[in-house]
Amino acid sequence: MKRAVITKTLITSLGFLTLFAPSQASAQLIPQPWVSIGGKDGDTTFAVGARALNLGVELGSGPDGATGVDVLKFLSLPVISPYIGVGYYSEDKGVAVSGGVQVGATDRFFVGAGYNSVRGLNGQLGIRF
Repeated sequence: MKRAVITKTLITSLGFLTLFAPSQASAQLIPQPWVSIGGKDGDTTFAVGARALNLGVELGSGPDGATGVDVLKFLSLPVISPYIGVGYYSEDKGVAVSGGVQVGATDRFFVGAGYNSVRGLNGQLGIRF
């Protein structure tokens, strides 16, 4: 009986240790910048962005001279990071929604693809410091 109690205690302790043990921080304090180019309705669109602490900000220019800012929320997974966002654009374009994914190409570089309701489909190239 004493052996069973010790075994149960060890298994329970190991379970609590793995549940509450500190893990590696997934948030990065140094921003990860990127550039983006895309198109919508035959117009070329551009954007620059940065990500830190799984939040991002993207400043972009769309068709008809519209400029705006998007706020993005990333879901950090081991290799791929999907995101969603909302923004506001000038020239009566109004509120924009966006979504996409960024994938780690190497330890230093990442690529991505996304869609913005004002700027259309876009490709991204970024760097990690």
